[in-house]
Amino acid sequence: MIFVTVGTHYLGFDRLIKKMDEIAGKMEEEVIAQIGSTKYIPKNMIYFKFVKDENEILELCKKARIIVSHGGAGSILTILNYMKPALIVPRLKKFNEHIDDHQLELAEVYKKERKLIVIYDVENIETALKEVVNLDFKKNKKEKKLINFLKNLIEKMENENLHDNVGSISSK
Repeated sequence: MIFVTVGTHYLGFDRLIKKMDEIAGKMEEEVIAQIGSTKYIPKNMIYFKFVKDENEILELCKKARIIVSHGGAGSILTILNYMKPALIVPRLKKFNEHIDDHQLELAEVYKKERKLIVIYDVENIETALKEVVNLDFKKNKKEKKLINFLKNLIEKMENENLHDNVGSISSK
């Protein structure tokens, strides 16, 4: 199963959902998508907008063979925690998908570490889905500490009602 997530931002991510729906129409593998505020309604994949319990998203991440995600910090940390092959498609300001390009900056950091494949043009997703399974997901102690630190920081910020700025996958 391929799991697609766009997070909880109030702006939609039609560019990603349209492309994944097109790809899902050509595949036999099940594709499940969390589409959030996206206006496009998928025809070829199972979808839902938001969840009430973050554990539902975590369960889908655990079960997924591959995750295709926006570039939010919470989503990236979940992917790294479960050591799942992943494609990161950052939301971009120029497409009115976010208020700035911070997701691009975050994704670039992990791309340099060779932990994720970052997709800048959705036309490259189909090819990248074939390549993503070759990534190295071995965690070292330093990385585990960083992941735990960032998780705690995000949780603290969410508790202070700042989670929209973080791009977390938890529901509102």
